[in-house]
Amino acid sequence: MLKGVLIDWGGVLTTGLHEAISEWLVADGIDADHYRELMRELIQHAYDGDGRAGENPIHALERGEIDVAAFERDLAARLLTVHGVPPVAEGLLTRMFAGFQPVPTMYDMLRAARSAGIATCLVSNSWGDHYRREGWNLYFDQVVISGEVGMRKPEPRIFHHALGLVGLRPEECVFIDDIEANIEAARALGLVGLHHRDADATIAAMEELCEITLRVA
Repeated sequence: MLKGVLIDWGGVLTTGLHEAISEWLVADGIDADHYRELMRELIQHAYDGDGRAGENPIHALERGEIDVAAFERDLAARLLTVHGVPPVAEGLLTRMFAGFQPVPTMYDMLRAARSAGIATCLVSNSWGDHYRREGWNLYFDQVVISGEVGMRKPEPRIFHHALGLVGLRPEECVFIDDIEANIEAARALGLVGLHHRDADATIAAMEELCEITLRVA
């Protein structure tokens, strides 16, 4: 039986990134095609599993090596609105992630897991502090935010850090994330990797792995 769960935030404990970004693109009047082409290149580069592609601004942001305002200025300069000019840089990331909403059934699962004696740890790559932390003490034994610890997924050291906080070995824990590169990195260290696609499937998989009921009636 597994003794711990390490879990991502955005797109796992919240509604999907695609939906939030789509809302922001419309609200800010961003050229959607240009945005997606730019971000596809940046994200693919940021999560290149072999590490040979070098660094980009996302690495520095997620480790907290540059401040949010500097990243917003850099990103805004690369983006275009439908009017052909850059968007307003100040508050760009806050507006981008404003559409994230919590998924109650996933939080219920974590609370049930803790009640059953399973250690829980949030492991999230941060793009600034856009987290709604109220009540986190009900769901998480430990919290690892990349920009606060100077490490990011899929770097092995952030997984080792989280495991050390909960006092468990890799093979005793499951790691839940919606990014395949992060799942692969966790599996390489011996954790059970669970690729999140929707709440029902993830909760069902967790119940099978942990051999307990995690659905709240």
